[in-house]
Amino acid sequence: MDLKQHIRAVPDFPKPGILFYDISTLLRHGPAWREAVTRLGRTVRPYAPTVLAGIESRGFLVAAPLALELGLGFVMLRKRNKLPGLTVALDYALEYGTDRLEIQADAVKPGDRVVVLDDLLATGGTMAASVRLLRSVGAEVPAIATLIELTFLKGRDRLDVPAETLVAYDR
Repeated sequence: MDLKQHIRAVPDFPKPGILFYDISTLLRHGPAWREAVTRLGRTVRPYAPTVLAGIESRGFLVAAPLALELGLGFVMLRKRNKLPGLTVALDYALEYGTDRLEIQADAVKPGDRVVVLDDLLATGGTMAASVRLLRSVGAEVPAIATLIELTFLKGRDRLDVPAETLVAYDR
């Protein structure tokens, strides 16, 4: 199955000049979504994760069903002040400013093998910050995985772990 046939390209969203790859068309097509989760499972399993982490918010849509598929737990990496209880935070640079990711302090144990998931790998800034945040709480991060990679933005160059993706766009 060609998963690209189930991903809609939306020009000029969220602003002029941006071509947005919309996974909602993939999510609503049951057989294609099942195939995507199955393929991610085959891709992620060899890294022997003990838990999966999803980046807010579309990463939750990818990581949660994959965690069920693999019989693993799922943890959330969220924006500032979205998680209850004690959290650990990491501020990171964006092209124009900074952002912050947080994880609950007890979400992973030292030595847990955590694969980070998101819908899209673009510039790699948020993904690299996610890897750093997980390492700061003692996790090992053997790899990251996404549905889509925008190869022309060279996001994987910012990562020091393998990046697994299902489909790639070169523009």
